[in-house]
Amino acid sequence: MSDTPEVQLDLRGILFDLDGVFYVGDEAVAGGDRVVDWVREQHLPHLFVTNTTSRPRSALVRKLAGLGIVTDEDHLLTPPRAAAQWLARHVEGPLALFVPEATRAEFSGFTLWNGDEKQRVGAVVVGDLGEGWDYATLNRAFRLLMQEPAPALVALGMTRYWKAPDGLRLDTAPFVAALQHASGVEPVVLGKPARAFFEAGLQRLGCEPRQCLMVGDDIRGDVEGARGAGLHAVLVRTGKFRPADLQTGIVPDAVLGSVAELPEWWSRHVESR
Repeated sequence: MSDTPEVQLDLRGILFDLDGVFYVGDEAVAGGDRVVDWVREQHLPHLFVTNTTSRPRSALVRKLAGLGIVTDEDHLLTPPRAAAQWLARHVEGPLALFVPEATRAEFSGFTLWNGDEKQRVGAVVVGDLGEGWDYATLNRAFRLLMQEPAPALVALGMTRYWKAPDGLRLDTAPFVAALQHASGVEPVVLGKPARAFFEAGLQRLGCEPRQCLMVGDDIRGDVEGARGAGLHAVLVRTGKFRPADLQTGIVPDAVLGSVAELPEWWSRHVESR
């Protein structure tokens, strides 16, 4: 564990990543449940923020419960939820959803594209479709983006990859990047590492950026994204962490063995109130 003992921070809220911090695949990270108990005992405002788009918030609540972590949908901030709020304010016309079937429930209040490439759409929404991507599907999204005027390209996060039980897997960003490159349409990113996503979390917590800590396993999506939005950030050596992350020039406030070490770090580096 590396840290800077002389630093005393005025922290009043925490944003926690999920995958790679509290679990890897279906395996719990040891001690994660006790950290959530500690957060509640300290009466610390907190949210679980995740770029996961393969399942709705209700499924994430059930998964956490199976790991001994009791929470509710109000404590989860996901890209589909943030995107639905943005789309309602900024887009007219049907949505073309390139997301897993379970995630479509988050967009139940919208008119959806009927599959006809001649139908005008208001937005192309791209999430972690996983093995659902093939050439035909990616090309279908590209053709829709070539409509005139071009619809919005909404990215449910820009995570490059994640760690599954069988190894690293491509996430949303590579497919968004391909569509952006081919169509010339700049994506609206509603997920980590976008500043707007972190700001949505801060608004929910009622914290200033300098008063909030992000805890994650992704040096870019979690740490660099949070630091860019003015937050403090801790990197954990679980999930997708790789030693090379420490050579990127991105400097977290601390590097912890796992989220289980957070209470001890907090007691030494955060001003008591």
